[in-house]
Amino acid sequence: MDRRKFVAAAGTLSLASMVYGTESLALSISKKRIGIVGLDSSHAIAFTKELNANVANDSYKGYQVVAAYPMGSPSIPLNAQRIPKFTEDIKKLGVEIVSSLEKLLKNVDFVLLETNDGNKHLEQAEIILKARKPLFIDKPIANSYQDALKIFELAEKYKTPMFSTSSLRYISGMEEIDKKNVLGADVYSPAYTEPSHKDLYWYGIHGVEMLFTLLGTDCINVQTQHTADGDIYIGEWKDGRIGTLRGIRKGVDGFGGSVFMQDKIVQLGTFKGYNPLLKQIISFFETGLVPVKKEETLAICKFIDAAHQSRINGGDKVLLNN
Repeated sequence: MDRRKFVAAAGTLSLASMVYGTESLALSISKKRIGIVGLDSSHAIAFTKELNANVANDSYKGYQVVAAYPMGSPSIPLNAQRIPKFTEDIKKLGVEIVSSLEKLLKNVDFVLLETNDGNKHLEQAEIILKARKPLFIDKPIANSYQDALKIFELAEKYKTPMFSTSSLRYISGMEEIDKKNVLGADVYSPAYTEPSHKDLYWYGIHGVEMLFTLLGTDCINVQTQHTADGDIYIGEWKDGRIGTLRGIRKGVDGFGGSVFMQDKIVQLGTFKGYNPLLKQIISFFETGLVPVKKEETLAICKFIDAAHQSRINGGDKVLLNN
């Protein structure tokens, strides 16, 4: 939703207050109930703990998780263990468990789509967007560029704002970097894989988000060097800049990287939790203004699809526009 549409919506609320009184307006703007879809991601518990323990925090403006629909993808072995455990964990945080997505949507104003299976997101997002509930989709937005594009098209069709990102976009040190002066970057991230997903969508998308936050959307090709223990992804941007991602699957892992600038080399900091991302999500719920544009999210999906194809091709360079 752009600013013009948001202002128009605000005008509608003002009219409502004139017709129905200020009490009606207060009720309409005080709805800050969040619903979670999918209890197969640890983020569902982490987000709920942070939000519900800090309702009075200025950053979170009274928003809290009130309901959850647990079903994600129990066919993924890890999730078969997680869903029942996380269901019990979230109950202890005062969250109501509902039996269907439709029931959830009747009881909440905003949605966090936390199902970690990107293959299910298009189907789930369509129901949520059709109900006109502003939506945050946790990583990965989907398991292909085509599905991600369809999700954005549905958001436009139903005039419902949504965005998707990884929390690593907000790794410490990132905000202080002047992105216009970045000449290149080498970042690293865990890159565990899952057979149901193209390689980077499952976990390595965190590292891809870091690269695109630093270098922008104009990546033109990518090349994947693959081994069982890890991968190196080499991306070339339109202006000749190079960005690399080391995907780690053996030994000590973590998040970080080096950013090359005209006058210095900057080391990214460490991941310090979900507060920076949650602040962005709550601001989005408040305003309808997305912090990450769809063009960037779609460019990330193109990169991941091309990187996957490069691995299949034995490390050939693959163009992102193919």
